[in-house]
Amino acid sequence: MDLRHLKYFIAVAEEQNIGRAATRLHISQPPLTRQIQQLEEELGVRLLTRTPRGVELTQAGALFLEEARNIRAIVEQATERTQRAGQGKLGRLDVGIFGTAILDAIPKLLHAFRQAYPEVRIVLHTMNKGEQIEALRQRRITVGFNRMVAPLPDIETKLVVTENLLLAVSHSHPLATQSSVSFPELREHPLVLFPTGARPNFIDKVMTLCHEAGFEPQILHEVSDAITGVALAAGGFGACLVPESATSLALPGVVYRPLTELPPNSRVDLSCIYRRDDRAPILEAFLGVVDDMRDSITARA
Repeated sequence: MDLRHLKYFIAVAEEQNIGRAATRLHISQPPLTRQIQQLEEELGVRLLTRTPRGVELTQAGALFLEEARNIRAIVEQATERTQRAGQGKLGRLDVGIFGTAILDAIPKLLHAFRQAYPEVRIVLHTMNKGEQIEALRQRRITVGFNRMVAPLPDIETKLVVTENLLLAVSHSHPLATQSSVSFPELREHPLVLFPTGARPNFIDKVMTLCHEAGFEPQILHEVSDAITGVALAAGGFGACLVPESATSLALPGVVYRPLTELPPNSRVDLSCIYRRDDRAPILEAFLGVVDDMRDSITARA
């Protein structure tokens, strides 16, 4: 039995007439009659009885019509879902996340993607840069987000946003009394830097800026993430340099101050990363949302 048999049988049963069914199917009557006969022979039961006005369903035929319609609906649904998956509108998107961008840019992107593709299931995985790259290579995630990703032959990078650099300090810190802080002033103050882990990273960015400004930073602590860094700053354990998205961390006792006299190229990048050879429609759809959203999530000047 094939799907054509079901299609022909449904048409005949609904029209209750071989001639009208043949017209509906755009075929002649003899081949349609043969197809129905083949179906009955295969099933071993009579599905239709002839009448002066056409055909009527037998009891078995009425039951088979119900089942045939169910099968047709399942096939149509499977066809539609397959087509939607091929267009990136259905499936699962595994996303690697890490760092301060989860406080601002990433939620905006994921929300926009969910609005555009509500049938795609988004699964988040907290991973540092090295873990994201390994997970991409192992096809455990489709896309990741990170900063300062070194060029890799098998990993593509798409810039999402660049952010200003700010200073997080305790409200009792001497620099908290200033409306802005000159970057060279930081030579006199211990710093809390983040994140530990795969290099290059944000720590390297800060170190480079300090050297370009002509001083060696006093590094008091290197911690794993922005939340820990800002929490230590709030507790008076040093000043913490952060991307602007970290200002969403409104921890008690912490204030954020803009920086002046920064060296060139002081803004901090956020990129999404993915396998260079990945041609999945769902990834293409997501990258399209990234392109569409880039202007609206561009960091505040």
